[in-house]
Amino acid sequence: MRQSAFNPKAAVVIGVFSISTSAIFVRLASEASASIIANYRLLFAVLLLLPFILFHYKHEFKRISTKNWWLSILAGVFLALFFILWFESLNYTSVASSVVLISLQPILAFIGTYFLFGERFSSGAVISIFIVLLGGLIIGSGDFQLSGDVLYGDMLALLGAIAVTIYFLSGQHVRKNVSLITYTFIVYSISAVTLTLFNIIQQENFFSYPASHWWIFIALAIIPTFLGHSLFNWSLKWLSTSTISMAVVFEPVGAGILAFLILNEAPTWAQFLGGTIIVIGLFLFILSTSRKKKITISTKNHK
Repeated sequence: MRQSAFNPKAAVVIGVFSISTSAIFVRLASEASASIIANYRLLFAVLLLLPFILFHYKHEFKRISTKNWWLSILAGVFLALFFILWFESLNYTSVASSVVLISLQPILAFIGTYFLFGERFSSGAVISIFIVLLGGLIIGSGDFQLSGDVLYGDMLALLGAIAVTIYFLSGQHVRKNVSLITYTFIVYSISAVTLTLFNIIQQENFFSYPASHWWIFIALAIIPTFLGHSLFNWSLKWLSTSTISMAVVFEPVGAGILAFLILNEAPTWAQFLGGTIIVIGLFLFILSTSRKKKITISTKNHK
């Protein structure tokens, strides 16, 4: 496959930095609720995607099956729930704790595929899961000693990780039949509508925010969404999924550094130790599962 003029590895580095900014932007938009921040992030993302849909992808909507529409709706609702839970967690716990707990998604997804699709665990995956659980216990015990509110924030982040896992699992089947741009547009649109309805019910303020907040809403739609996740998806043409997954593991590191530099938020010893253990465990988990897939593919090819 011909290499792109733009280095895919450089794109992944930019992507990791970009997604690391998400929690920082949320903390800076302190006058807006978690659901409003999520609402505008997705709404602006939909508006940015709209020209591409109108001029290049609108014909795909006719070919989407009823099943895929329902799965897309389910994915969109859980994506909205994920953003509410994660962004709200940042009001209670540190950026370091929140981001590292959200990063548990690959393990939760693997557990989900075990129950839904009969995926089997390798011994390396089991060991890495226990390593990650140890890191989570260290963060939880340390945050509990700080205050009950901090632990509450940790629980919100963990529930957010479960919500985003359901979002990914819901979209697995759809992505096999629908292009990335079309699927993303549909799911983001459904999430934006879900969040708008939620905010109306909650009687949230939609408009009275300082100019700096509107720039943050737009930045959230562009930097972590398009310069982050879109660059990862683009890089899949040249790099393996496992390579990109391993790079994404370092999001908590980037977010922690940015939180220290911008928010003057230094992690506690428990957050630092537990976060480091979780990152190591996630790295080992992705390495183990990707190696297992390679062995399985190799075995099939020799049959």
